[in-house]
Amino acid sequence: MLALSAIPWPIFTTKIEAQQFCDSERRLQFKWARTSRFRTKLRVSRPLQNRVTPFGEIIAISQRGLFIGNRGIIHNPATRTLLKRRWATKAWITCRRDYKGIRRVVMARQSWTELFFLDEATALAAGHRPCFFCRRADAQAFRRAWAKGNGGKPPAAPGIDAILHRERLQNRTKRIHTLTSAFKDLPDGAMIAALGRAYVVVSRRPFLWTADGYHFVETLPSFDGLITPPSTLGALRAGYYPALHPSIDSLRKQLE
Repeated sequence: MLALSAIPWPIFTTKIEAQQFCDSERRLQFKWARTSRFRTKLRVSRPLQNRVTPFGEIIAISQRGLFIGNRGIIHNPATRTLLKRRWATKAWITCRRDYKGIRRVVMARQSWTELFFLDEATALAAGHRPCFFCRRADAQAFRRAWAKGNGGKPPAAPGIDAILHRERLQNRTKRIHTLTSAFKDLPDGAMIAALGRAYVVVSRRPFLWTADGYHFVETLPSFDGLITPPSTLGALRAGYYPALHPSIDSLRKQLE
């Protein structure tokens, strides 16, 4: 399996098309990949730096996760590496990985930088929100829950983005908020921090976040604070339920 992209690669029907593609990608290392009519060389390198942790950090790991998203253009397509900045817009969004069959070669164009998340709880904790374009139903549900949980009328997307931008950052680093209640009182999908690690709360239990999924916690740590932005927490309290990694379902079954 190619480690380069979480989105399907183009299928070539002629050798000329394949050669043109390879020529445009010549800066990468090549590996044989099977196409519909013949074998051609495609670039495969070490994992790209485009996986997002609950703390909003962008790291290079092979795991991809359930969701894709972006913060604008923050990479150099010639080298497929990140720029120094970690966002180019206040609109940090979470998108579907599949949308109308659209295919992209990751970080290869002067277009939005593809970022990947283990699940939606991870994206929300990092300070992202659902996309109003490819996830309109989820975005509208999030918007209604935001209004219900935080008060006021359902805000427009720029209003949500402005609030999240203040809540997710402190001096350009991730902001950890004070826990005002016991973790058992937090809604499903909320994330909390302890000793530099992230935990998701589901059914009043904390589960350790890892790049591969969630794990049981045998000894509960002393929690440092809330990773999920408070306004997003309000939306979770009001009934917005984020899509969680399948490992949560496995852990639940073990608890039954």
